[in-house]
Amino acid sequence: MKKIYVPVDNSDYSDASINLAVEFAKKFDSQLVGSHVYAAKMHDVRFKQMEYTLPEEYQDEVELEKQRRIHDTLITMGLQLISDSYLEVMKKKCEKLGIPFEPKMPEGKHYIKLVEDINESDYDLVIMGALGMGAVKDSLIGGVCERVVRRITTDTLVVRNLDPIEEQSGNILVGIDGSPESFFGLKTAIRLGQMFNKQVEAVGVYDPYLHYIVFNSVVNVLTERAARTFRFKEQEQLHEEVIDTGLAKIYQSHLEVARSIAKEDHDYKLKITLLDGKAYEKILQYTRKTNPWLLVLGRIGVHNEQDSDIGSTAENLLRLAPCNVLLSSQRYFPQIDVKAEETLVWTQEAMDRMEKAPPLVRGIAKTAVHRFAIERGHSVITESVIDKAMEAIMPQRASEKLTRVAKEIAEQKVLEAGDVQTYICGECGYAAHNQQPVKCPVCSSPPERFQMVDKDSIEHIAVDEGGTAEEETFDGVRLQWSEQAKKALRTVPRGYMRRNVKARIEKSARSQKIGTITNEFATQIIDDSMGEAAAVREDAPELRAMQAQSESQDTESTADIESVLKWTGDAVERLNLVPAGFMRNITQTRIEQRAQEAEISEISLDFAARVIEDGRSLANEVLGEYYQQSNNGDTQDN
Repeated sequence: MKKIYVPVDNSDYSDASINLAVEFAKKFDSQLVGSHVYAAKMHDVRFKQMEYTLPEEYQDEVELEKQRRIHDTLITMGLQLISDSYLEVMKKKCEKLGIPFEPKMPEGKHYIKLVEDINESDYDLVIMGALGMGAVKDSLIGGVCERVVRRITTDTLVVRNLDPIEEQSGNILVGIDGSPESFFGLKTAIRLGQMFNKQVEAVGVYDPYLHYIVFNSVVNVLTERAARTFRFKEQEQLHEEVIDTGLAKIYQSHLEVARSIAKEDHDYKLKITLLDGKAYEKILQYTRKTNPWLLVLGRIGVHNEQDSDIGSTAENLLRLAPCNVLLSSQRYFPQIDVKAEETLVWTQEAMDRMEKAPPLVRGIAKTAVHRFAIERGHSVITESVIDKAMEAIMPQRASEKLTRVAKEIAEQKVLEAGDVQTYICGECGYAAHNQQPVKCPVCSSPPERFQMVDKDSIEHIAVDEGGTAEEETFDGVRLQWSEQAKKALRTVPRGYMRRNVKARIEKSARSQKIGTITNEFATQIIDDSMGEAAAVREDAPELRAMQAQSESQDTESTADIESVLKWTGDAVERLNLVPAGFMRNITQTRIEQRAQEAEISEISLDFAARVIEDGRSLANEVLGEYYQQSNNGDTQDN
C-alpha cells in the first residue's frame, strides 16, 4: 500500500476517507494522491442551452461570443479554485504529518476521469466514500462510487463509518469462499489487523436451503410426467443425507485453509466461523450482530467469471453492510493448491470425468480433489482418487446413495421422524442420526458439543402450544405444526417471503429428522431470516418480555405490556390490534420514540392512534426494503 488514491468532494464521507487514508499512510509509509474532478464543459453546455432566455440586447452574435468567453473563464476558474480548496484540506493534513502528497484536478465527467486515472496509474489502494454530496436519507451507495468500483481492478476501500478514527471500534471480518480473491483479501485483512491492532475473523457461508426452495417452487408448475422424471423425493433426500453435508465440508475446508495461511504466512491465530444460508444475507446479518470495523470481500467470488465486474454477494454487501467495505481484486493461491497444480498429474480418464461436472461446481470439485490428493500423498490423479475424494466429502458416492434412497422412498412414503435419533452439533449445526459422532465431520468438534434432540419433549411442547396440524411438503413428506408455530409464520408477510421462510423451516426440520415444528423452532428461523425484525428486537431489550407474552396470547389480547413508559389500558388494546410479532414491536418502538420526543410520560389511546399509522408505515418500509433486497439477491448467482 505504497500509493493510495483518494477521490474528494468535500462531503462528510470524503472527509472520513481522507482521515482513514492518512492513518493508512502513517502505518504503511504511503504516498497519498488526492483527486477532485470538476465539470466545466458541462456548465458550458448548459449555458448554451439557456442562451435563448437572455435579454434581447445579448442576442447579437458578437455579444453572445463575448458572454460565452466570460462565462467559460469564470466557470473554469471558479471550479478550479473550488477543486484546489477541496484538495488543500488534504494537503495540509499530509504536510503536518510529513506524508508525501500529490493533488490532481482533472476536468470532465466525474466517474469517467476517476476510472481513467486509476486504470492508468499504479495505485495500490483506492479509498473513497460510499456516498458524496448528493446523498439523501434513503441513499445506499453513490452513483460515482458504484460506477468507479465496477470499472476498476484496484483494491478499493469504500468508507461508511463517519466517526472519528479514535472512536471507531470493532474487528475485521473477511468472507472466504475458496476464491483466490477471497484468500488475498484474507492476507490483506491480517496485515491490517496487525497494523491497527484489530482481531480478524474469517466467515464462510454455504446454502443448503436454495435447492429446497427451488424444488418447492418448481413442483407446482411441472407436468406429472416431468415431476416423475425429475424424481423430487429422491433428489431431496439425497440432498438431506449427502450433498448438504458435503457442501458444508467443502466450505469448512476453505476456512481451514484460511486458518493455515494465517498461521504459516503471518504467524496469526485466525478465528473461523461457518454459517448456513444465502451468502450475502448471512454475512449482512453477521455484520449487524458483530459490528465490525471493516468487512473484506473478494471483488468476485468462486462462481464468477474473471471478466465479471463485481460478484452479486459483494455488490449486495457493498450497498447494505453497515461498515467500511474493502473489495479485494488481487489473487492469492494457497500453497496446497499451488503445489497441487505444479506436482499432480491427471490421467485422461480423470480429466474426462471432471469435465462432466457442471461448470458451476467444477472449480470447487477440482480443488477438493487436489487437497485430498496432496494430503494422501498421491502424485497422479486417477478416477479412483476422485472416487475416494468424493467419499471423503460425502458419506457415499452420490450415484450409489441416490439408488439406495430411491428404493427407500419407494418403500416408505412418509418421514417417520420418531424412528431416528438426532444429534445436533452446537458449533456448526450439523445433524447426525442414530449414533452420537466421536467427531463432527464438518467442523471437527468433539462429541460433547453434540446435543440430542428430545422428540418426546418437542411433541409435548407442541400439545401445550395449542395442538398440532399436519401439513404435507412438496414431495409428500408430512410434518406436524403446532398452532403457535403456524401463528408465528403468519407474522411473515404473505407471498415470496413467507414461502421462503416456510421452506427453510421445513428443510431444517427434515435435516434434523424432527417431525414436529414448535413455536421456538419456527421463531428462531423466522428471526434469523427476517434480519431487520431481529435487529429491532435486539436493539430494544425492553420489548423481549412483551414479545414472549404477545406470542403466547391471541392477537386480540388486552394484557398489559412491559415498557419503559406507562401505557393506558385502552392504548394497550389499540396496540394489540397490530399483528403480533415484529410488526407490533416496530409500532410500539415508534410510538415510544415519539412519546419521548414529545416528553410524554404516559401514552394514551389518542396519542397511540395518531402515531399508529406512522408505526405501520415504518414496518412496511422495513419489510418492503427486505423484500426487494431478497428478490434482487435471489435472482443473482452468488
